[in-house]
Amino acid sequence: MTDFTFLEPGADGAAAAFLENGYILQSAENGDALEAIRNRAAELAAEALGIDAPNDTGAFLNGFHEHVSVDELNRVRLAVIEGLNAEPWIRAAYFATARSAIFSVVGNELAMQRRVNLSIQLPDDQSSILPVHADVWSGDSPYEIVLWVPLVDCYKTKSMYLMPPNKDRAVQGNMGEDFKGSSEEDLFDAIKEDVEWMNVPYGHVLVFSQTLMHGNRANEESETRWSMNCRFKSLFSPYADKRLGEFFEPITMRAATEMALAYDLPKGFDNE
Repeated sequence: MTDFTFLEPGADGAAAAFLENGYILQSAENGDALEAIRNRAAELAAEALGIDAPNDTGAFLNGFHEHVSVDELNRVRLAVIEGLNAEPWIRAAYFATARSAIFSVVGNELAMQRRVNLSIQLPDDQSSILPVHADVWSGDSPYEIVLWVPLVDCYKTKSMYLMPPNKDRAVQGNMGEDFKGSSEEDLFDAIKEDVEWMNVPYGHVLVFSQTLMHGNRANEESETRWSMNCRFKSLFSPYADKRLGEFFEPITMRAATEMALAYDLPKGFDNE
């Protein structure tokens, strides 16, 4: 007899990898979408600096520290973020880079963060360090995942780190006892031998659970890091501080759900 399964082809493997590792690392599912995002980000960065758009996007982004100082970096970064989010196609293109992976681990009725984010980390820039954290510690739902998309090759300290689930749960389970009164740096010192640095070449995407501890350090490589991130969750899974309609909005609501939400029970029977 033919084997039957409830999940779509490939979802079992994606789910197993996600549960074991805390992430899925794969090639972008829509390379044209990724290229369009990267090219637009580079154009906006050039506009913010008052220079011509680059002919070689990759070289421009990797060598961005040659064009901008640490003091003016945040102004440029915010200009690029605003410009990207003003594009009506940007969120759909971003989602297209990992549509099947997100469906496999989250579901097919989704809410997406209303704005995509961008990080730019210059070499040796101490101001762009993101201390170790899990997003659930600051008002995110544990049902959310992060789609992390690099616009350049990200490796070693030019990337981010993630704590593997088996080791992460042990540390978080005793954090109140083991790290009471400690700093974020104390916590990182305790876990730094166990974290996994994400090697994510351009053209690949990373889907990870933000219940796991993660962060970055000073970029000790010779190139600038450009990476984007955005959160997704199942539309009807529990929310935390970041609510639907404020932080999230539906993107793949199905017809049966739309019809159900528009339905009202018959009126006029309350007094019988």
